Amino acid sequence: MPKHRVLTEFGMGTSLRRQDYTQAAHRALQDALWHNSINMAELFGFPKEAMIIDVEIAVQNPDAVDTSKLLEIFPYGQPNVTVTHGGLDIPRPDGNPTVIANAAINVSFDMERT
Repeated sequence: MPKHRVLTEFGMGTSLRRQDYTQAAHRALQDALWHNSINMAELFGFPKEAMIIDVEIAVQNPDAVDTSKLLEIFPYGQPNVTVTHGGLDIPRPDGNPTVIANAAINVSFDMERT
């Protein structure tokens, strides 16, 4: 069956003082998830484990993000996290920038279009 996207959600997260890219990414994911109660599985009659969750995180330093910690956010489904260059680092007088991460979450299922 073909993969069919049923939901896209966006979020933003920050690490104000610690320059913690994983924390900013975590907050961006929570922001995106908290916009909706993602109940797409029930809507289409699938088990929650059937949700294919594709996550893209954008930060200025992608190598500093621990994706294993981000996977812990998802209690079900099949999450896949990709981290790319983006987001924003805002300079601060103390030398540690404020980190802004952007997140996009796509939820799909393997199903046929009718």
